[in-house]
Amino acid sequence: MQKHYEKLWKPLSNNGFLPCTKPSSNYTAPVESRGYLSVHTNGGLNQMRTGICDMVAIARIIKATLVIPDLDKSSFWQDTSNFSDIFDEEWFISSLANDVKIIKKLPKTRTKPTRIVKQFKSWSGMVYYENEIASMWDHFKVIRASKADSRLANNNLPPDIQKLRCRACYEALRFSPCIEQMGKMLVERMRLFGPYIALHLRYEKDMLAFSGCTHDLSKAEAEELKIIRKGTNYWKRKDIDPLEERSKGFCPLTPKEVGIFLKALGYPSKTPIYIAAGEIYGGESHMTELRSRYPLLLSKEKLASVEELGPFTNHASQMAALDYIVSIESDVFVHSYPGNMARAVEGHRRFLGRGRTISPDRKALVRLFDKLANGTMTEGKTLSNKVIDLHKKRLGLLRKRKGAISGTKGAERLRSEESFYANPSPDCFCRTEESTPL
Repeated sequence: MQKHYEKLWKPLSNNGFLPCTKPSSNYTAPVESRGYLSVHTNGGLNQMRTGICDMVAIARIIKATLVIPDLDKSSFWQDTSNFSDIFDEEWFISSLANDVKIIKKLPKTRTKPTRIVKQFKSWSGMVYYENEIASMWDHFKVIRASKADSRLANNNLPPDIQKLRCRACYEALRFSPCIEQMGKMLVERMRLFGPYIALHLRYEKDMLAFSGCTHDLSKAEAEELKIIRKGTNYWKRKDIDPLEERSKGFCPLTPKEVGIFLKALGYPSKTPIYIAAGEIYGGESHMTELRSRYPLLLSKEKLASVEELGPFTNHASQMAALDYIVSIESDVFVHSYPGNMARAVEGHRRFLGRGRTISPDRKALVRLFDKLANGTMTEGKTLSNKVIDLHKKRLGLLRKRKGAISGTKGAERLRSEESFYANPSPDCFCRTEESTPL
């Protein structure tokens, strides 16, 4: 039993590193504000969440008073929630009081303040914000950021700015009390089944339409997704070769493939699995193979009554927040695709020193799955050994954040860097005497 625990469930060592977000001794209280930074966040919950944290840091850099951000109400998810519906607004304002002044709304004045709407450049550093953006205060009283995601560089920022991002993300940006309470209840109910895996199964309609991945789907389903993709204006890629995408490892694992993967890693069929996802495309028809391997598939809808979930049901971001809490607290977290939620959960679990966070090597796995499909390999010890070997270094070990991919340039180079919020190391960690270098 002990060997089984160590192989599958035991949290990895943090090598003597602990989270530390305390600012340096020369860090000062917010200086006199030069104007107001108003923000329109974009995307789903986790895209908005990391964007909000970046805007806190940007407000500090440009000496702005931050106005509580407006959440995206027009994206695919069509969620009408305001900031205070999802996050603990009072806590957010008070906990960052020594960093940035934050107000709920722009003050009403007799004269309309001069304002500019600006889309900040992606992955920008100090020079851009201190010079190009801060110079706008000479002409405007309000700067409105039209997008919030990925506006700040992952690397090469002052240590105090990086620590501020962590304070904002992991300490200040709490969910609202009712979401926290419901999330805690879901975790307690999952724990009744024993150690559990939280599986972020990206197999919703929007994900498959956006990615162009159609493996194991019917012709009618593939056509429906193609129509959605072509009809969604802000998705730039329209013509996608699904076979090529899959061979490159760009597609989410299917529910069937996740089942094969978890079995190959050694997780027994009685393992409780929490499905952290929206509505699975095709419903139960696409879950049959995963359920045959792991019958104990649970979700917020199965753990809570209709009445208990009632306040959150028609709000995609609030439902996603519940999944986020259960995922953070899980013994093992696995994703089928490294999207915004997967990266956010991975980074948060690293920061908190939670259990294993398994990132499937989709490109290598596709080759193995294809061998199973064409009969040149069968499920068993050979497959298991290969899968375990492939993932020895993909279990969420605390390590230094990866830089850009060699040979990339410009925006592509910045895009290729590991996200700060997927791995806030080493910026937000301190060494203890027993530490080994990252």
